[in-house]
Amino acid sequence: MQQIPVDTVGATLMVAQPPQPKYANQKTQERAADRQTGELLVTLDVLFVKDGNAEVVKVTVGESSISGELAIGTPVALTGLIARPWENEFNGQKRHGISFRAVAATAQSVGAPKSAKAA
Repeated sequence: MQQIPVDTVGATLMVAQPPQPKYANQKTQERAADRQTGELLVTLDVLFVKDGNAEVVKVTVGESSISGELAIGTPVALTGLIARPWENEFNGQKRHGISFRAVAATAQSVGAPKSAKAA
């Protein structure tokens, strides 16, 4: 699968919604896990502001890779952020989009760098 590194240098990143468990099956509440490590995953909504454009993106991160208090409005650094295009068909409808995944999400204190360069 194609992975595209996301450069966050010069961007302002802020928590829009705190980490929530990611589910492989919403109906059964089966938690999603990393295919390679088995680690449980969470999603974090992040306000991404760069060059006068702002967008909220949902980023998937391993549960143990969250550090600090990620409350709404907290500046955050995303290490190793990548974008993955996806496409599927559900009930005869083709859907596509971009998913985001980071190696780690770290709360930043005021005055600290608000972004980390993607790996």
